Amino acid sequence: MPDPASPPDTRSRRLDGISPGDFAWAVPIMRTGYAGRGLVYLLVAGVSLWSIWHGGEAEGTQEAMDRLQGGWGSAVLALIALGMFAYAAWRAVDSIWDLEAYGSNLKGLVARAGMITTGLVHLGLGLLAIAALLGRAEDSGQPDLLSRVLAAPAGQIAVGIAGALTVAAGGYYLYKAWKESYRDHLKGNPATLHLNMALKAGVASHGVAIAIIGLLILRAAAFASSHQAGGLGTAFDWLQDRAYGQMLVVLLCLGLLGFALFCFVNAAYRIVPKADDRGTKSLRDALSRS
Repeated sequence: MPDPASPPDTRSRRLDGISPGDFAWAVPIMRTGYAGRGLVYLLVAGVSLWSIWHGGEAEGTQEAMDRLQGGWGSAVLALIALGMFAYAAWRAVDSIWDLEAYGSNLKGLVARAGMITTGLVHLGLGLLAIAALLGRAEDSGQPDLLSRVLAAPAGQIAVGIAGALTVAAGGYYLYKAWKESYRDHLKGNPATLHLNMALKAGVASHGVAIAIIGLLILRAAAFASSHQAGGLGTAFDWLQDRAYGQMLVVLLCLGLLGFALFCFVNAAYRIVPKADDRGTKSLRDALSRS
């Protein structure tokens, strides 16, 4: 039984005795990862807006990457692959060494498990970039994988749970935007102060996109049809079919440009509690004084 007189397991207490220099090696990995993540969203949103402007449709991640095959696009794909692998590595080391001091209680373990999950997703995006770089414009295999899962015993339930968790992840980003909790993880300076509203819109848009993808997974579970689900491209198609669909798609793409900005800002100004000076002021601190 815990001693009632002992201090609570707070983040500040977890950082006691930690020397920032011990984890300085993780910061370049974090910066590279967030920069690569921003490049992906910049590519998808930019290509989609360009396509819509020229009478086409918004495109998903794989389609956007396939456009970059050959020439200067190969260099961009290589940078994306590097960034995605770095982001996957960052999520892994962040979770294993608890660099953001979430702790080992239930809430902390859930947060750290989520890091591993997002790391695996971005590892997949890195492999997708490598496939595009090598000229293998193949289907991602997602429908086939879903088909196998749906055909398994309790497969629809498993896919339904995955869809519900994805919707919950989207809701988390929307909550994060509403509460502006991302401000606790960014250094407070003139750049982040003036970009706060764009960052908020970007995080919210990312939440909307993830929630739609989750709803599509739920639809696949409900109808036992893998073709009901998909990534950003399928989410754009679903949104396009709603009332004022093209306007909604354009707004979402603009929002995802904001999320690309959010990633780039994180690459430059994210606070890593175990690798930064304890006196570093966050964006929330700066806004509270302004």
